[in-house]
Amino acid sequence: MRRSYKILAWIVGVVLVLVAALVLLVAFFDWNRLKPTIDNQVSTAIGRPFAIQGDLTAAWQREPGQSGWRGWVPWPTFTARNISIANPAWTKQPQFAQLDALQIRISPLPLLVHHVYVPSIQLVGPQIDLERDKQGQANWIFTLPQSSTPSAWQVELGAIGFDQGQIALDDAKSRLDLAVTITPLQQAIPYDQLVAQATTDARADVGHDVGKSVNSDKTQPDTSSSASRTSYQFAWTAKGHYQGTPVTGTGKTGAVLALQQADQPFPVQARMHVGDSKIALVGTLTDPVHLGALNLRVWFAGTSMAKLYPIIGIALPETPPYATEGHLSAELHLHGSHFSYRDFRGRVGGSDLGGNLQVSTGGDRPKLSGDLHSQQLRFADLAPLIGAGSQAQKAQSGDTTRQPADKVLPVEPFRTDRLRTLDADVTFSAAHIVHPTSVPIDALSTHLVLNNGLLQLDPLHLSAAGGTIDSRIRVDGGAMPMRTEADLRARHLQLKQLFPTFQPMSTSFGEINGDATLNTRGNSVSAMLGDANGELKLLMNDGAISKTLLETAGLNVANVVIGKLFGDKTVKINCAAVDLAGTNGLFTSRLFVLDTSDATINVDGTINFANEHLDLNVTPHTKGMRIFSLRSPLYVKGTMKNPDVGVHAGPLLLRGGGAVALGVLAPPAALLALIAPSHDNQTNTCQEVLTDLRHEKPPVAGKKP
Repeated sequence: MRRSYKILAWIVGVVLVLVAALVLLVAFFDWNRLKPTIDNQVSTAIGRPFAIQGDLTAAWQREPGQSGWRGWVPWPTFTARNISIANPAWTKQPQFAQLDALQIRISPLPLLVHHVYVPSIQLVGPQIDLERDKQGQANWIFTLPQSSTPSAWQVELGAIGFDQGQIALDDAKSRLDLAVTITPLQQAIPYDQLVAQATTDARADVGHDVGKSVNSDKTQPDTSSSASRTSYQFAWTAKGHYQGTPVTGTGKTGAVLALQQADQPFPVQARMHVGDSKIALVGTLTDPVHLGALNLRVWFAGTSMAKLYPIIGIALPETPPYATEGHLSAELHLHGSHFSYRDFRGRVGGSDLGGNLQVSTGGDRPKLSGDLHSQQLRFADLAPLIGAGSQAQKAQSGDTTRQPADKVLPVEPFRTDRLRTLDADVTFSAAHIVHPTSVPIDALSTHLVLNNGLLQLDPLHLSAAGGTIDSRIRVDGGAMPMRTEADLRARHLQLKQLFPTFQPMSTSFGEINGDATLNTRGNSVSAMLGDANGELKLLMNDGAISKTLLETAGLNVANVVIGKLFGDKTVKINCAAVDLAGTNGLFTSRLFVLDTSDATINVDGTINFANEHLDLNVTPHTKGMRIFSLRSPLYVKGTMKNPDVGVHAGPLLLRGGGAVALGVLAPPAALLALIAPSHDNQTNTCQEVLTDLRHEKPPVAGKKP
């Protein structure tokens, strides 16, 4: 029995001696002996030279967060000083990174099951040089060795701690050079305190360009208890150039970036100026691997949204000065990212704008989707969005094309290149539109879909002049030349609102109803109308017309004809009925009638938009014997720019004979469908005129009426 005790005592003693020897070995081991092995292993793994040029030491201490017997197991913290990582041969700078020290804390027990758990890495005094060439090679992408068999070891990294340092970025592909300096704050700033101050500063900064800043507290940055417990500990400044434009910025960050724990947010704050575009943000980041838990309040402002293209990579149109405020989240991946800008409100010029937008990348083109709405939209702010900028603006930007002296229809080409840089699926509505008197649009709503240059507005609804215009428009900007299809329905457009400055219309109860179906090819108004196929139907009742009104409207041909027929007096129109059919730009009159108290006027012939040539006959049919001058038919020849209007040679038409012939020129029933019930249930005079024409019988051959 005594012999067994002795053997057991010897075994226990040997174990204790071995444990003591191991503790002494670990405590007093010269870890610098492992530096050559570590340097070689890391250099092989990352594909470029790695070196620990200073001391490599280890410190052991128990982990406060562990309980039970695990709390007695010491964890090592390794410190490697003066570390350098070289750059590839193609870069301008020799070093990718230089660290005063790198501290790595490791949990020892998981090593027994091939699990390397690193709760934290601390970067001390980092100096990092980031470079990318024009071909897209980036020195921050490491070529790691590939193995056919999966590794038995699993590595998990918990958090990265930062210290003061410098970061330089030279990106030749995006033409961005930036120098960032990180310095510690004299004392930590609580998250809640900085959020409040940053929000006030950002609104004052970005709101400057539009007179009054956007003030909306609908969506605030992260105000959770976990965010409130964090603080800002470092400040940073940035200076450089982006695509030739000066870039400056300041901001603050936290000290520890948790890579795995979503309950440890990393606070960020920034104010950037890229040329005259301003960007400000404040909030938290809790999933840096994918940026999937960004919770940022973001402000944008500038002189034009078009200048955001180099910043966000989306081609936006020219706009007046703008400012927006909203909530931004993002998921960034190597082969595609997703951005969401939610609950934003802003101003563009004198118009308000709000809604939700999402941008996805990774496909052939970025895709923009979401909904936009405006309570008050100024047409002057909307015009640049639809390509209706002033000629002065276009001349300044060099986008004008000289108009030929002999043509009326604009030859200025549309810019279709931007239709192929972005896909979109957006709904938009404007409750009230502030417009000039020449554009009586009061409200609009539309669903815009853009796919590989194919633009569809379906539906496009306009409230205009007391009535409505419902349409579907399809523009194929990817075709050469551009193809356009349009289907429009106008109902109850009030004449007194269409012509508010024309006194004879001020008391009119007349209205315009019309349908148009067109398909065209061409990259300008002139080219499109010169190739147009389709038809146009229009009814106007109880209106008025004069030579002066037509001159003001720029209708050169019409004012010459009206001047020949009526002189310069204002003529009351009982009904104007138009039915035109077009093929390859040549439009033929199937029915074109103006019914006045003095005469019924018929217009037949063709209008060739391809060469702007006119070939029309204007035949007046006097009612009674009141106006002898209206008994002579006219011809309209020449071009739209230089029309030739004269009296037809030959005998005068017999009074009333031509009026009977109107009934066989075209089926008036095709226009009866345009007569919708009026708002005040009054009788539409066009219904009476078209009904009379429909029931007229052609004259008997050889018999005078």
